[in-house]
Amino acid sequence: MSSDTSRPGAAVAGTPVAGSVMPRTAVPLGITDPVEKARAELKAALAAIEEKSNVPKRVARATDRGVAAARRFHRDNPAAAVAAAVAVATAAGLAVWGIVRLYTR
Repeated sequence: MSSDTSRPGAAVAGTPVAGSVMPRTAVPLGITDPVEKARAELKAALAAIEEKSNVPKRVARATDRGVAAARRFHRDNPAAAVAAAVAVATAAGLAVWGIVRLYTR
């Protein structure tokens, strides 16, 4: 497999394309060689499968998005963020208390 990017249509995933970064799961346009096109499609399909099946990576991304959203909410409305934190802590405490109470009876 060649990694020569000087040929037209031989763009490598993750390289700038038209002012943006091409995702790993995309097939570059303009590939005329059928073997290179098949390789690019296989590479994109395998990357898509890896993205879909890598659960820890997906959980980490979702956690990062949630943390960023919570920080943005706290920055925009600190009083509501404190009230939400108290409500979540209260709900968690009541849930634990209820489970322990049911278990000990």
